[in-house]
Amino acid sequence: MKRLILIIFFITSPFLQAQNWQTNFEEAKSIAAKENKNIVLVFSGSDWCAPCMKLEKNIWMSDEFKVEANKSWVTYKADFPKKKANQLTPELTEQNKKIAEKYNKGGSFPLVVLLDKNGKVLGMTGFKNVSPAEYIAMIKKFEK
Repeated sequence: MKRLILIIFFITSPFLQAQNWQTNFEEAKSIAAKENKNIVLVFSGSDWCAPCMKLEKNIWMSDEFKVEANKSWVTYKADFPKKKANQLTPELTEQNKKIAEKYNKGGSFPLVVLLDKNGKVLGMTGFKNVSPAEYIAMIKKFEK
């Protein structure tokens, strides 16, 4: 049985797309500059914001978004959890606050900001109850 599970894992693992959310915003900007990609910056309240949770489940976790994001963008999620069990490190919390001061002064959640590789805002949106393909197209419109 263990052998069968291992075989299935190795056969399917090349097809699994992992979401590559960056955890350091400066590093995300560096990668974007190096790879000539835009940055999808997401402001989320992962454990209290219902629309944020819907975006996570319906869009960010979709295979369609994962494939497109890995190909086209550098992704960074500035999360602001409220529950003690979900708290981020003090360094990451401070980093996200500084990013919010610059890109989310109104404190909107969720807020999706498309930045160019230099950090210039190309467009903003929030939760939309649409398919992953429609959400991807919406983000891509900001690139034009």
